[in-house]
Parts: sequence; C-alpha cells; structure tokens
Amino acid sequence: MKKITFLLVALSTIAIFAFTTPKKAEGQPHIKWLSIQEAEKLSQKNPKKIFVDVYTSWCGWCKEMDRTTFADPKVVEYVTKNFYAVKFDAEGKDSVVFNKQTFINPGAGGRTTHQLAMAIGSQNGRMGYPTISYLDESKKVISVVPGYLPADQFLMYLKYINEGAYKTQSIDEFMNNPSNQ
Repeated sequence: MKKITFLLVALSTIAIFAFTTPKKAEGQPHIKWLSIQEAEKLSQKNPKKIFVDVYTSWCGWCKEMDRTTFADPKVVEYVTKNFYAVKFDAEGKDSVVFNKQTFINPGAGGRTTHQLAMAIGSQNGRMGYPTISYLDESKKVISVVPGYLPADQFLMYLKYINEGAYKTQSIDEFMNNPSNQ
C-alpha cells in the first residue's frame, strides 16, 4: 500500500510539473548561451562584459533561474545588448583554456568542483549554486552573486554592472536609488 501511495504521489508531482512548466515558444527570444572560450573570443573583437551562470545539473534553483529569470523578455533583451552570456557547469569534466590559463576538474569522480568555477565564482573558497560571476572587458572578476535571483533583481544587477555603478556605490545604494528603478 505504501508503494502504491508513493507511486501515485510521485506520478502526480511529475504530471503537475510537466503541465505547469512553461515551454519556450518557437521564436520566443532567448539568451544565446556561449562557452567561456566563445565569449572570450567574441570579446576580443567586440569588448563587452561577460556574465557567467555557474550551475550544476542537480541544482533546483539553477533550473528555476533558467525557467523564469533567464526566460524573462526584459532580461533577455538587456543581456543580448550588453553582455556575453556564459553557462558553465561547475562539475564539468572537460579542461578549459581561459585567459591563457588551463583549468581542469581535479576530481576523479562524484561531485567535484572545476577549477574555473572556483577561480571565477567562489567566495572565500566556497561555492553555492547558482552563482553569477560578472567579468569586465579584460576578463577580471567584478562581482560574484550567489543564489537565485528573480528577473527584476537580476536585471538590477545587470544594470549595476553594465553601467559601472559598482565602481562608486554598493548594490544596495544602486537598488535604493529611485532613478535606477
């Protein structure tokens, strides 16, 4: 009886998720995700800031950001105009050459963190997911923002970084300024 109840609950949950998760409509604008190497190459020809979505395949909040924040038309438009957008799997196994340095995932198995994720996304040697890392045109880390952000907050961070406000004020000052709303 317990197995049947569990099975019914599991199937119901899957069905609810399948029918309530919005599907990307054909032709709907979306973020063009790049590899870190592609963003670096494009930035050499046309300098822009880079934002890196450092995620893992098992992270529920990462999937929620994909489903909501990164699908928001205002976010898509702003990112497309002002940034190179990178998705980076923090547990990926491939070596990556970025900024003339080779990064690897030193782990032999299981959940190990890639060196590039640590280099651009860690805070005090710790990683959380999702983490958004903002890099300037010379590929130096400007800011690291861990955790899920809804579209309106994420858009404020994008503007804060893109407009260079991070050089003169905190994110809180920027967000509380009515002219930035």
